[in-house]
Amino acid sequence: MAEKFNVDIETATQVTSDYGEDQIQVLEGLEAVRKRPGMYIGSTDVRGLHHLVYEIVDNAVDEALAGYCKRIDVTLHHDGSVSVKDDGRGFPVGIHPKMGRPAVEVCLTVLHAGGKFGGGGYKMAGGLHGVGASVVNALSSHLTATVYQDGKIYQQEYARGKYLYDLKVIGETERTGTTIQFWPDVKSAENPEGIFETGHFDFAILKHRLREMAYLNKGIRIVFTDEREDEPVVKDYCFEGGLKEFVQHLNRNKEVLFPEPIYTEGIKDGILVEVAMQYNDSYTENVYSFVNNIATPDGGTHLVGFNTAITSAINDYGRKYKLIRESESNLKGEDVRESLTAIVSIKMEDPQFESQTKSKLGSGQARGVVNDLVKEELSTYLEENPAVARSILERCLSAQRAREAARKARELTRRKTVLESASLPGKLADCSERDPSRCEIFLVEGDSAGGSAKEGRDRHFQAILPLRGKILNVEKTRLEKALGNQEIRAMITAFGCGIGEEFDESKLRYHRIVCMTDADVDGAHIRILMLTFFYRYMRPLVEKGYVYAAMPPLYKVTRGKTEKYVYDDDELQRYLDEIGREPKPDIQRYKGLGEMSAEQLWATTMNPETRTMMQITPEDAMAADEIFTLLMGDQVEPRKQFIQENSDLVKDLDI
Repeated sequence: MAEKFNVDIETATQVTSDYGEDQIQVLEGLEAVRKRPGMYIGSTDVRGLHHLVYEIVDNAVDEALAGYCKRIDVTLHHDGSVSVKDDGRGFPVGIHPKMGRPAVEVCLTVLHAGGKFGGGGYKMAGGLHGVGASVVNALSSHLTATVYQDGKIYQQEYARGKYLYDLKVIGETERTGTTIQFWPDVKSAENPEGIFETGHFDFAILKHRLREMAYLNKGIRIVFTDEREDEPVVKDYCFEGGLKEFVQHLNRNKEVLFPEPIYTEGIKDGILVEVAMQYNDSYTENVYSFVNNIATPDGGTHLVGFNTAITSAINDYGRKYKLIRESESNLKGEDVRESLTAIVSIKMEDPQFESQTKSKLGSGQARGVVNDLVKEELSTYLEENPAVARSILERCLSAQRAREAARKARELTRRKTVLESASLPGKLADCSERDPSRCEIFLVEGDSAGGSAKEGRDRHFQAILPLRGKILNVEKTRLEKALGNQEIRAMITAFGCGIGEEFDESKLRYHRIVCMTDADVDGAHIRILMLTFFYRYMRPLVEKGYVYAAMPPLYKVTRGKTEKYVYDDDELQRYLDEIGREPKPDIQRYKGLGEMSAEQLWATTMNPETRTMMQITPEDAMAADEIFTLLMGDQVEPRKQFIQENSDLVKDLDI
C-alpha cells in the first residue's frame, strides 16, 4: 500500500553542529498522529479522550445529513472500549483505484482520505477536517471496523493504526451500516508508549454532547448505553422538534415570555439555516451557534447575520407601531438579546473557519443568508403576534434603560490607571509585583480570615481582598443593581479589567483570582455567589482560566508531634486506617478559615508549593448556564428536585 509521509524536523535545541540528513525524522502513515496527537485532537487528557468518540459519531451524523442514517448507537463497554453503530450505507468496501486497498481500510489508515474532500460523498459535513476516523485508529491500541453492506458482513481489525489482517467477510446480513469499536491507547506502567493520561469515559460529558447532536438533527435517534455498571444505563434521544425542543430544554427552569419558541428554517444559496429563539425572565443572553453540528463558541458571520436581523426587525416593528418614541434612540443589539435564549444552526458546503479549532465561522455568504431569512421570518411573526411583539419590545426597552443606568454605575468602579492605588478599595491589601501573570488575589470570606490571610501571605505576589458576608445573587438582578453592591464594586475595581461589554483582559491586574471560603455549607454558598457573578458579568475570567477555588483543610490530625491536614472525610478515614485506630489522635475540625493562624493558613491553603487549588473552567457553556440557573434562579421546584436527587452525595452535612 502506498504510504503518506509527513516530515517532522526536531526542535532547534536538539540540532547540533553536525546536523545532517540523518537527523531528519520521517514519520510514515499515521505515525505523525501518534507523535503529535495534540495537533489532531487538542490534548491527551480527558478532553482529547472524549474527542475520539465525537469523531466517530460525527461520521455517523454526516451519513444522517446525507439522508442515509436514522439511528446511531453509542455504547461504553466493560473492557474500556467504545462502540459506535449506525444504520447508514456503510463504509465502502471496494478496492480504492489509487491505493489498491479496500476503501474502508484507506479511510482508517490514511490521513485526509474520505468522502469530504470534493468526491461528492458528502455536501455538508462536520468532523475534524475529514481526518477523524484515521486519527481515532492511530490513537487506539485496538480498533475493529465492521461493515454491513450488500448482504454481507465485512470486518477488519487494527492495532495503533495498522491493519492486522486483510478485510474479510464474516457473515451475511440484511442490514446496512458501520460499527466502529475502539480501545483508546492509554499510558500505563505496562504501556509506557501509550497516548492518553486516562481511559475513563465520563458518562455525563458524553450524554450532554450526544443529546446536543440529537437536538441539532431533528428526527435522528441516538441511543447511548453505559454497560459499565451492574445495571446498564440507557439514554434514548430523538427530538422531532429539533431546535425548538432544544430552546425549551435550555429554558426549562426559567419563566418564558411566550410558550412556543419562534422558529424558522430555510435554504438559500445552498446554505440551510435553522433558528429557534425564546425570551425568558433572566437578565442574561444565551445565544449558541453551530455550523454543520460543530459548536462555534466565538460566533462568526452566521451569528453576525442573526444579531443584525433581530435588532433590525425589532427596531422596525417598534418604530412602525410607535412603541419606540421618536425622541428615543434605537435599541442596540445587547438590548434585544438580553433575556434571549436562541440556537443558530447552519449547514453548508465547505465552510471556512478563522482558526484551526473551528470556533469562529469566516464564510462571508453566511451573514447575508442568515440575516435575510431571520429578519423576514421574525418580522412576519411580530406582525402576526402583536401581544407577544409588545411583550418583547417592553422587555428590550427595559434592557435599554437598565443599560444606561449600568453605564452610569460603571463610572463609579473605573480606575484612572492600573498603578493608581488611591482608586483601589481601602480594604485591599495589594501586592508589590506589577506583572499580572505573577500576581494572585485571594477573595477571603470575613474580616477574621482576611486578617490571617494578610499576615500569612507573600506580599510580593499575593493580594488579599476581604469580603463581608454573602454578595448579591446576580442571577436574580440586572447589572446596575449588582453595581450598587459594595463587595461587587470592590472586586471590579481591584481586578481593573472592567465589566460586561467594557471588559478588557489586557487590564486584568491578577491572573489568579482565588475564591477562598470556609470548607462548609455557608462557604460553598458564598463561593457559588462569586462564581455566578463572574460567569454572568465577567465570563472571560472563567473562560480563560483565571478563576480558582482554594481548597482549605477540613481537619487537623495530631498524633504526638506529628500534624497532618486532611481535606475531606474520605481522606480522614483513609489516614486513620493508615495510622491505626488505637493511637487515638487528636482531631480538630475547622469550622472556618478564621480559626487558623496565619502560619497554618499559609501552609495549608496559600503556599504554592503545598496548597491545592481547583481551577474553575466552563467545560460547556450550556451546562454552566443550566447549573447556575438551577442553583441560583427564581424557580424553587427544580432546585428542590435537584437536591433530592443528589442528597446521597452529601455524607456529612454540617448545618
